[in-house]
Amino acid sequence: MQVTLKILRFDPEKDKKAHFKSYEIEADPLDRILDALNTVKWYKDGTLTFRRSCAHGVCGSDAMRINGRNRLACKELVGDIGKKITIEPMLGFRILKDLVVDMEPFFEKYRSIKPYLINYEDPPATERFQSAEDREIFDETTKCILCGACSGSCPPFWSNSEFIGPAAIVNAHRFIFDSRDQGSDERIAVLSQSEGVFRCRTVYNCTDACPREIPVTKAIEQIKRVMLYNR
Repeated sequence: MQVTLKILRFDPEKDKKAHFKSYEIEADPLDRILDALNTVKWYKDGTLTFRRSCAHGVCGSDAMRINGRNRLACKELVGDIGKKITIEPMLGFRILKDLVVDMEPFFEKYRSIKPYLINYEDPPATERFQSAEDREIFDETTKCILCGACSGSCPPFWSNSEFIGPAAIVNAHRFIFDSRDQGSDERIAVLSQSEGVFRCRTVYNCTDACPREIPVTKAIEQIKRVMLYNR
């Protein structure tokens, strides 16, 4: 099938502002958007810049806006999107070049919630056991691949660079509800700040954008309840 890719381009060494450029390519309906981008880069315009790595929906590196919705390019099929495909970098992130955005502020917020197990007891002789029921409580939020699709779909994140964003909150949830962890107070102290969890306006864009189908908004609301009821 003949496909038109309309891609937002920006080269900081040449461009004052971003602009769209269109490419006509042949693509199979079962090709992924990443395949289409590779076709453009390999055969049409080698200057096109975008991130990609595993190409299997695990690394999260190729998150971008595809026809107005944040998606992983390696998971979306050309046939499902259509013959006219608009591709842009995610909103709320500074564009470095073309579809590549600056993820460092995003990861700084992720690091701020201490995304690792905190336990102040002496290490046991064996592993710290956990029941299947306790594990199920936070099972969904262990699936985050840090692609940024949820944060890049969030209106408060677009308008406020200080907002911690849904991805960091999801990763805080993963440890706050872990029965083996003892660092909840430290994470809640971060999420209680003015640009923390209560900046969320429950828009549900984040849940729609998540390529791992994490119920992001539900996780955020669960943290809000913990913070409100445990004061």
